[in-house]
Amino acid sequence: MTKGTDAAKAAFPPGPTELAPRAASKREGAEKEGTSALAGPSLAVRPQERAGGEADPGQRRSGQRWRVRRHGGQGGYGRGPFYAALDLGTNNCRLLVAEPRGEHFRVVDSFSRIVRLGEGISRTGGLSSEAQQRAVEALKVCRQKLESRPIARTRLIATEACRSAGNGRDFLERVQDEVGLRLEMIDRRTEAHLAAAGCAPLLDPATEGAVLFDIGGGSSEIVWLDRRRGRHRGLVRAWASLPVGVVTLAERHGGVDVTPEVFQAMVEDVRSEFFRFRARPALRKAVSERRFHLLGTSGTVTTLAGVYLDLPRYDRRSVDGLWMEEADIEAMMLKLRGMDYEARIANPCIGRERADLVLAGCAIFEAIRTEFACTRLRVADRGLREGILMQLMRADGHLKPRHDPRRGRSGRRPAPGAQGSGQGPDQGSGEGE
Repeated sequence: MTKGTDAAKAAFPPGPTELAPRAASKREGAEKEGTSALAGPSLAVRPQERAGGEADPGQRRSGQRWRVRRHGGQGGYGRGPFYAALDLGTNNCRLLVAEPRGEHFRVVDSFSRIVRLGEGISRTGGLSSEAQQRAVEALKVCRQKLESRPIARTRLIATEACRSAGNGRDFLERVQDEVGLRLEMIDRRTEAHLAAAGCAPLLDPATEGAVLFDIGGGSSEIVWLDRRRGRHRGLVRAWASLPVGVVTLAERHGGVDVTPEVFQAMVEDVRSEFFRFRARPALRKAVSERRFHLLGTSGTVTTLAGVYLDLPRYDRRSVDGLWMEEADIEAMMLKLRGMDYEARIANPCIGRERADLVLAGCAIFEAIRTEFACTRLRVADRGLREGILMQLMRADGHLKPRHDPRRGRSGRRPAPGAQGSGQGPDQGSGEGE
């Protein structure tokens, strides 16, 4: 796309160590007073000031309060600093904005929309104009949310759809021109490690490791988390990215009328990709001899958990950190596979947007759980964005653990982020869908 003088500048560049600018970019010659050429009212990024002092972008301490300038000249107090993470995937566009709180962080704003950016890639090899427009509209909402408060640091990522599409880079240039957001196309290794960082707080400290899996729209990641590696080496011992996700699998086999034969064909399709995981034999041996559990993230797993709990409406607080035993998993899978398309649409945790994808996700999950036979699953409503936020905050000296010898002795389930080797969001600071 040719860049003209009316192209919006990228106001939120990627990278875990880059400061977001203090003012939103403007389209030259295209803004009228009180309105934005992007969409809706003008939402300038407000400068941060220390209470009672001059603006200072330097040393920021956890819990420090900032004066936020509002339009009209009057100041107000808010906590901070704020950090933002955006993940544009094959199926979803998701944003999280959070502030550090001790050794955890608190979500203050979020956004999630199914955009199906990768729709049709398996047939055409590129992003369709319709899919691009859906993603652009969702990213405009994200841009407005980013401009609604002062952001200390951001990281905005694009994953499999943009990686695999022939016009993926052209689309990211379009996003920069039209929306003013510069997205970073990350590789599969980075994606796997960010998912591990985000989910590590849910790793059971009584086990020796876990098989983390992230079922995406265009790819699925499998990560071997090994607690024996030591703190400085990190939890990730091995990982693999399989080129199958819920969108690609549903397009290949069909997602509306899924017979037992079609479902089994999906499972075999996924199994045929396991050769890409070079550590597969070693992990299978470790799972059979040591204490391991499955740790599942992504919309597929959280949707399945919501259906299993028979929730009248999806509730993150009920799902994130949920333990499921083998019998629970079997019951959940039977329940989902027994639903026809209309029943899946009618279920409040699935709905029309996921009804043709959820069984493809079940097939990926079935292939993984039969390959790495753990008896327990922990469900994570967290992942890439949480991993990004933790990295950004730690780079600024936040999320330092406090020593508490009484932790874990009450017999109650610890809050998400209170166990394992990492930190996560405060309990109850849920994310809107």
